[in-house]
Amino acid sequence: MKKLFYIFITCTLLSSCSEYQKALKGTDIGTKYKEGEKQFEKGKYAKANKLFEQVIPNYRGKPQAEKLTYLHAKAYYEMEEWYLASYQFERFAASYPNSEKVEEASFLGAKSAYMLSPVYSKEQHETKEAINKLQSFINLYPESEYLAEANKLVKELDFKLERKAFDIAKQYNTIAGYTADYNAPIQAIDAFIFDFPGSVFREEALFIKFDSAYKLAMNSVYHKKQERLENAKTYYNNFKTSYANSEFMEEANRMNEEIENELKNFSTKS
Repeated sequence: MKKLFYIFITCTLLSSCSEYQKALKGTDIGTKYKEGEKQFEKGKYAKANKLFEQVIPNYRGKPQAEKLTYLHAKAYYEMEEWYLASYQFERFAASYPNSEKVEEASFLGAKSAYMLSPVYSKEQHETKEAINKLQSFINLYPESEYLAEANKLVKELDFKLERKAFDIAKQYNTIAGYTADYNAPIQAIDAFIFDFPGSVFREEALFIKFDSAYKLAMNSVYHKKQERLENAKTYYNNFKTSYANSEFMEEANRMNEEIENELKNFSTKS
């Protein structure tokens, strides 16, 4: 019995392969379309798309074109070919704005763009593009069943940009240790806080700003030192007011004591 079962399975598979190969190499458009649908339903998306790509030009302007174009895009999506999926879903939405599938296609196209977003440490062009596409979807379909997921994806991408911006600002402080240009990190942190006022990195950002101002003051020439020490003290007070229980507070207090001691030198000379 087992032998007969294996023979049956083998014959079925060979027959299935034979039908696919026959459709792929044949010239009948209808056969290719039907076999493409069959392969799609079986989850054989690469095979389906090979057939769809052969017949799409022949169905332009015909009733079957809408479904065929959607299946073509969806197959790329299921194959995780995100660039092609995004492109094909956008084409579908533009070509069939009144389709019952247009909302789903618009969302999946934007989600495909989201999947192309790289890790935060890399250049973020794709991330910004994905945010724009998702936001366009949200604006166009404010009552969509996909709205919650779209908002979640935008939030993730926004955080990626936030983290990237913070790391860049933080790097300025590190580089300043070699260049002694502590104005640059102060300006970079100010720009970061302006762009992301509610950032989860705000506490560390304010400490870095104080740290940079402290180092700028302590390494200043005499005629600029007092003013810079007072500026650093202002940054310390701002940090302490906002984050009195910060993990950076102990270090900030130590730095502030040095600032106070330096300022005493100026008060005794005045």
